[in-house]
Amino acid sequence: MNEKNAWKMNGFLMLLLSLILIGAAIYAFVQESIAAGIILTLLFVIVCSGIMVIKPNEAKVLTFFGKYVGSVRESGIWMVIPFSASRKVSLRVCNFNSKTLKVNDVEGNPVEIAAVVVYKVVNSFKAVFDVDNYEQFVEIQSETALRHVAGKYPYDQFEEGGYSLRGNADEVAEELARELQERLKLAGVEVMEARLTHLAYATEIASAMLQRQQATAIIAARQKIVEGAVGMAQMAIAQLLNDGTVDLDEERKMVMINNLLVAIVSDRAAQPVINTGSLY
Repeated sequence: MNEKNAWKMNGFLMLLLSLILIGAAIYAFVQESIAAGIILTLLFVIVCSGIMVIKPNEAKVLTFFGKYVGSVRESGIWMVIPFSASRKVSLRVCNFNSKTLKVNDVEGNPVEIAAVVVYKVVNSFKAVFDVDNYEQFVEIQSETALRHVAGKYPYDQFEEGGYSLRGNADEVAEELARELQERLKLAGVEVMEARLTHLAYATEIASAMLQRQQATAIIAARQKIVEGAVGMAQMAIAQLLNDGTVDLDEERKMVMINNLLVAIVSDRAAQPVINTGSLY
């Protein structure tokens, strides 16, 4: 069963009617008309039992002797079925901040992860009757979905291609929101957004993973330096040959290339040795 509108009418008219009834009942008792006074009092109680106030962005789910008779979403004062029980459901946008969870990524590395989920109730019937406590249901399912999504990706992608938790936060958040929507539609909840708020390696492997990241960065930087050094050496040899200022044989070309590569690739400043000639 889905949510439906409950029967209602203007509550101000019923409030005015209740004042008239209580006044008439008092007058009847004063005139010693006990039967009329009792009847008027009962009518007053019946009318008052059906008057309720609905605040903005709030719904009340009505049941009449255990049967669902509808929900009231419009704010204001209304007259509904007398003696019906009501349960309030907030229609406001809510935030849920998950706890920091320790999970294993797809490579088995322990990571700490947390997320914030923005949601609202769109079906008050499902929120009240299909789950025991929809707020607790959102909390448990959010943490379950977060664990499942975090276990599908590595924390970081050290090679080209593929998704990672750190490098593809937007894509991971979209998948988390889709999975949450599938899980929470049972409770009549719409997931508006889901975002990671915390992501880090667990403390027991944080230092080792930091060294791995530093080593990867150093290797990548060295590759760029070597590529640039080879290009500069080739450009220097080609420039000398084109100008015709010197005549280099293959052996001297190799010596010059070797010297240029050592000077450029080295992580320290080159210390040139000047040959001033021989004494003999």
